[in-house]
Amino acid sequence: MPAAPLYLEPRLAPRLTSLLASGDFLHPLVDGLGTPLNVVLPEQVAENVRHFRSVFRRHHLRGAVHFAHKANRSSALVRRLASTDASLDVASLEELQHALSCGFTPERIGATGPKEPEFLWLAARTGVTVNVEGAAELDALAALVRRHRLRRARVLLRLSDFAGERPGGGVRLLSRRSRFGTPVSALDTLLKVAERHRDAVEIAGVAYHLDTTSLQEKAAALEGCVRAMNECLEHGLRPTVIDMGGGFGVNYLAHEAQWETYTTQLTLAALGRRPPMTWRRHGYGLSNDAGTLRGSLELYPSYRKVAGADYLDALLAQAAPSLGRPLGEVLLEHLFDLSVEPGRALVDQCGATLARVLEVRGGDEAEEVLTVRLGMNADDCALEEHGILLDPVLVPRPGAGRGDTRDEDGRPVRVYLHGNLCLESDLITRRIVHLPRRPAPGDLLAFPNTAGYCMDFNASHAQRRPPARKAAVHDEGGVWRWSLDDLYWPLHVPEDPAAPAAHPPAASTADVHEGLHEV
Repeated sequence: MPAAPLYLEPRLAPRLTSLLASGDFLHPLVDGLGTPLNVVLPEQVAENVRHFRSVFRRHHLRGAVHFAHKANRSSALVRRLASTDASLDVASLEELQHALSCGFTPERIGATGPKEPEFLWLAARTGVTVNVEGAAELDALAALVRRHRLRRARVLLRLSDFAGERPGGGVRLLSRRSRFGTPVSALDTLLKVAERHRDAVEIAGVAYHLDTTSLQEKAAALEGCVRAMNECLEHGLRPTVIDMGGGFGVNYLAHEAQWETYTTQLTLAALGRRPPMTWRRHGYGLSNDAGTLRGSLELYPSYRKVAGADYLDALLAQAAPSLGRPLGEVLLEHLFDLSVEPGRALVDQCGATLARVLEVRGGDEAEEVLTVRLGMNADDCALEEHGILLDPVLVPRPGAGRGDTRDEDGRPVRVYLHGNLCLESDLITRRIVHLPRRPAPGDLLAFPNTAGYCMDFNASHAQRRPPARKAAVHDEGGVWRWSLDDLYWPLHVPEDPAAPAAHPPAASTADVHEGLHEV
């Protein structure tokens, strides 16, 4: 008896479900724009902002939701965000230029990451908030402000290497090391540098970047930032903002049981206790050492019970390690604003990558796993590069009339998905994928939820093939409309009443916070 198919069904929100069910719309779109094609949903990103905002309201906090621009190059998504009350986190000169051209005003932009002199110059010239990594960058920014006689630069001090203690003593909590920021143990030295540059920089607050899914580690870092803010106050500074970065995650799969079953079977396959599940026995980090399992699964947790805005909610409800009270309450008691920088989480369900089926081979007794060649390569859809496993959605070509395309006994089919490069390594998926029926040339495979890092973060011009084009789509009265990504402007949607005015009245952060804190 054949083994049951090992599906990894993607989680699809209503908007993306409707789009992928619209073969009559998608096939002509791909026919006109080519394959692969990235499709983005600007209205979904606006909805995601509202989800994050609801968490701020639930905890009675003020602050900013910054989209981490590096997650996607899309102009359409950034322009739609500009029409909401969201802010933007940029990590390069080019991203800053793009943000300004898409309608973001400087007070809604934060500059993070490694910074070349040109990046720092434009950030200081336009007045965006600069997330500084350490004393050297602070010195460079202050010198630039003085040299060009600019207004004081608004600055967040990025910190790292936090430690905390549980209430009543016990196990000491440590955050993992980061190559970004200044160790919190060196904060006093950094503050002395900041005091020396009072004429050139305004310390608006502190920040951190922590690459972990652990609520406990992030709680220790957030509590460490509260302590750091108090230390800033002791130095006569007037900070108001704590920026906790990103890392809220995405739940990619519809069913936890499928994920648990699949990872269990991967483990058994690595030990040789079941037939191989991957191309040339790729182990995703696992190996068999004389019957002993070695390594660990190098995969993103594709099913996550708590992710995105819900993860932020859980973190704010988490007890501060040493204070023992919810972190949201601690922030509110101190009247601190909170900034977050979701990238992947803010573009959850915001797009898909489409590829045309070019060739289907195999399926006889000697080759029971089909080989499906797609009009794309692995860099065009970098799900596996980022350790994300989920099944594509088959979008049949309307009216193809191909008859029964299942296996002879009616079972779903097993396939390897190969790319279009002349490389043995060009695999869209290293694993065997189960599809509900045999695909045919001309069908589309839609890889859902690729807007976070998987569309264009790894895209290349290998073999002189152009990277995927991008289209923005929206539902207009039950009819799907599209435009090229670069030509999309959010003119069809009403302006978000919570969005900042285009020309807000001039006021310093300190002046604003001398008033009552809204709760």
